[in-house]
Amino acid sequence: MSITGGCQCGAVRFRIEGELGDASICHCRMCQKATGGLFGPYVGAPFEALVWTRGEPKRFQSSNKVRRGFCSDCGTPLTFEYGEGHVSLAVGALDRPAEARLTEQLASPAQVAELDDLASLPVHPVEEPKAAVYLAGIVSYQHPDHDTEAWEVRR
Repeated sequence: MSITGGCQCGAVRFRIEGELGDASICHCRMCQKATGGLFGPYVGAPFEALVWTRGEPKRFQSSNKVRRGFCSDCGTPLTFEYGEGHVSLAVGALDRPAEARLTEQLASPAQVAELDDLASLPVHPVEEPKAAVYLAGIVSYQHPDHDTEAWEVRR
């Protein structure tokens, strides 16, 4: 099984030959800051099966135990690296994020309480006239969700 992914601009791409491990979301403050989101969604991968097919992430030592990889061009979070030879990938960086089945949450005092009510919030379909007009005017400069022979990074 080949699983691919990369950053938003396409400067960094990767491939995993093998199965993904467990996937979780972490609610700690470090994961919130590293992703710019309310939690950090990561999926384990065999370290020896990870191949950087275009570029390589820049890394930040976020604690005494963890390094985080990200694209130095667009800032996309890519990895959560811990211990010797252990890596997890940001679920959103996968070309097909649905292949990572979330199995657990790692609780934290920093967890946003409103997440418990997420499923009850109103949903605005993209077909609504106001949303449809807005979305029709968007031209994406994002790398497509598949490998390409070449890609010009927009800066």
